[in-house]
Amino acid sequence: MNPSKVTASASDIKYGKKLSGKNSKSCKNSKVSKYFSECADNYQLVLMFLPVIICLALFSYAPMYGLVIAFKDFQLLKGISGSEWVGLENFRKLLITPSFHEVFRNTVVISLLRILFGFPAPIILSILLNEIYHNTYKKIVQTISYLPHFLSWVVLGGLFMQVLSPSGGLVNQVITAFGGKPIYFLADPNYFIGMLIATGIWQSAGWGTIIYLAAITSINTELYEAAVVDGATRFKQIIHITLPSIAPTITILFILQMGNIVNAGFDQIYNLYNPAVYKVADIIDTYMYRKGLISMQYSFASAAGLFKNIISFILVFLTNCVVKKFNEYSIW
Repeated sequence: MNPSKVTASASDIKYGKKLSGKNSKSCKNSKVSKYFSECADNYQLVLMFLPVIICLALFSYAPMYGLVIAFKDFQLLKGISGSEWVGLENFRKLLITPSFHEVFRNTVVISLLRILFGFPAPIILSILLNEIYHNTYKKIVQTISYLPHFLSWVVLGGLFMQVLSPSGGLVNQVITAFGGKPIYFLADPNYFIGMLIATGIWQSAGWGTIIYLAAITSINTELYEAAVVDGATRFKQIIHITLPSIAPTITILFILQMGNIVNAGFDQIYNLYNPAVYKVADIIDTYMYRKGLISMQYSFASAAGLFKNIISFILVFLTNCVVKKFNEYSIW
């Protein structure tokens, strides 16, 4: 073989690599320039989106600086920068505090029960609403089921306290009319969690159907027509067409719901619970409220909040990884 040819071919390969590298850089530069040119051409849309970016930066990212409190012995008069740095001491106190173990267990138990009973509720309700053929009746049912979502838990808390009151509440009047004894639903640890889950489903199920109904309406109607020709019943159409078609939506929402395991619903619990049910109803959020705003232990409460957020991120990440093992639907 001629050495000059070998050298020439090697130099050509080397030159080709350099050329391809230049091409890739120029390609990237062209993409960037194209992106900015598109932004310039649509500057009205960019200006409309600018307030959203500013609000997100001010109210979502800027407050993250306050997480430093979790690693300091925060003193209100000294401020964040003047307070003493204690490292992981607040987290150590948090993990060795027996009361935190109890509220963490309560949070996980309540959240798992919400997922077990509350997560399927909007799916079932949306499928049932989709099966209603009378449009007027369907709209009425949808409106009634949506309404509780727009009511504050301050209002709903007072409503349920009256309805479940042992001394004149509607539910206990029915119980006593059948010869039973009044039940302290909101002051008995044996009943409080059940009431919490039931009222939570009643308040949120209707609103949750919006996403699932949108997913159901996007299903190709020809699939149902073909199923009817094949003699499939409505139940079989739901099992073999509706549920598989909305599986991506269910999967994404389930992954996000798993990240809320340590968020058991502060508004609802705070407006319904009382010291008699602290043993089963006290959660991380209410614990942080008492420690941070009432007892003024700001660093300790911040450590609890950061710990909760870390757990949420880990759960979302692990759930997403597990889901990817079984199907192609995932967040990333």
